[in-house]
Amino acid sequence: MFDFHMHTTVSYDGRATATEMALAAKNAGLKEICFTDHMDYDPLPNPKRLTFTLEEYASAYDHLNVPGLTVRKGFEFGMLPDNQEEFRRVANSREFDFVLGSVHFVNDLDIYYAPFWEKWPGEVGELQTMEATLACVQAHDEFDVLAHLTYVSKCPGNVTHRPILYNDYKEIFDEILKVLAQKGKGLEVNTSGVDRCGYYLPTMEYLKRFKELGGSIVTVGSDAHDPRRVGQYCDAACQMVRDIFGYVCTFQNREPVFHK
Repeated sequence: MFDFHMHTTVSYDGRATATEMALAAKNAGLKEICFTDHMDYDPLPNPKRLTFTLEEYASAYDHLNVPGLTVRKGFEFGMLPDNQEEFRRVANSREFDFVLGSVHFVNDLDIYYAPFWEKWPGEVGELQTMEATLACVQAHDEFDVLAHLTYVSKCPGNVTHRPILYNDYKEIFDEILKVLAQKGKGLEVNTSGVDRCGYYLPTMEYLKRFKELGGSIVTVGSDAHDPRRVGQYCDAACQMVRDIFGYVCTFQNREPVFHK
């Protein structure tokens, strides 16, 4: 079982050390994990610090060793339509195993919080986010896998928490999935939505469509920010991915590994 989306105190919002998270992973029966700390850039004036330093990263991970557990090193980059140069700089700053690309800011606002949804409520905000996601995957090449495609469903500021079905924005989702497949990028099944909005982010219908459009790389991650969520629902998600693709992916040295 694998968990390829985890945050520690290296992330601005992490609540446990790398050692604590790794031990939780071993206790949960995980075979392999990857730390994917946030590297986000707040576009607002007087931005919050949402990035880590290479010194913090090296101190947390370079000497981490938990017998019986394979630990990979990655990061989660917050994509904007125009921050490709910064993405390349971070990706080339040291050796990483895995890079998630995500979309957290749309129209200069963090979609996790209420101000975005007050300005663009419900389906308007959803559409804005999906259009921004399409623009980002078209503009960026440094990421390996797109994280939590239907992330808006679990955002506290989005009070509906409704499931974002594939058919709700079929044309945009198809374009996103086509770009991923054509670029050789992957799609993540993020399990953090299961106990927050009732389903994976995204659901399996997206995975089936991704395969139809030529996609072949799928990873699974809990998005855990504390030990109790490490590996949560990952076993079931891995099995569902295997039912569709015949395997689930991990990464090493920025190359996908296919586990049948």
